[in-house]
Amino acid sequence: MNWVSSTLVAAVVFGFLDFLWLGKIGRPLYDERIGGLLAARPNMTAAVLFYAIYVLGMCYFAIIPALAEGSVGKAALNGALLGFLAYATWNLTNLSVLKDFSASIVPIDMAWGTIATMVTSAVTFLIVRALPWTN
Repeated sequence: MNWVSSTLVAAVVFGFLDFLWLGKIGRPLYDERIGGLLAARPNMTAAVLFYAIYVLGMCYFAIIPALAEGSVGKAALNGALLGFLAYATWNLTNLSVLKDFSASIVPIDMAWGTIATMVTSAVTFLIVRALPWTN
């Protein structure tokens, strides 16, 4: 039951955070730095696949192990590490192979991925721990 609850909660939390970031807060930064590389409309199939895979990764590497140990700190740390690794992979690969990928977006996006994954993992841990059917 922890897997189902964790996956659903993490999807909502991460989706909300990423919606705020990509839709409001960070959007001007991306437009300014890599606007020419952005599609007019996102590929929703690819987006849904990313979110599904990434949320399952958060559950496997951060949330479920933390629930097993009863440690929100483990959820936060493992989430931060996963976010850093995933977003570093994305950004540094783009920087290395895309002609017009701006180096100035790399630390911003890596920080975002680290923080968003850390917060999602910790918040999901706390919510799932509080659910009566997961104890």
